[in-house]
Amino acid sequence: MSNTASVWLVLVAAFCAANLPFVNDRLMAVIARPAPKSLGLRLAELVVCYLAVGGLGLALEKRAGQIAPQNWEFYAITAAMFLTFAFPGFVFRYLFRRNS
Repeated sequence: MSNTASVWLVLVAAFCAANLPFVNDRLMAVIARPAPKSLGLRLAELVVCYLAVGGLGLALEKRAGQIAPQNWEFYAITAAMFLTFAFPGFVFRYLFRRNS
């Protein structure tokens, strides 16, 4: 896999994973729950998804060559970008008015 394809794979995975907690009521999209998830549980899932996508990116970077060292700035920027990616799902779940 080329470096460009790896970057696009991580970006698409990040966008999908960031919206996953907001588009369904299953725990990690697998385990059915009897009641809807709370916002706190959705945010906890968002953190787990952030770590999973980070692991995917780390694995692809290791496969391509040497892993570059990252400082706190890297994690601050990627977390902010992940939250930005989660905005459509948040709007769909909490701000979009449904006629019901």
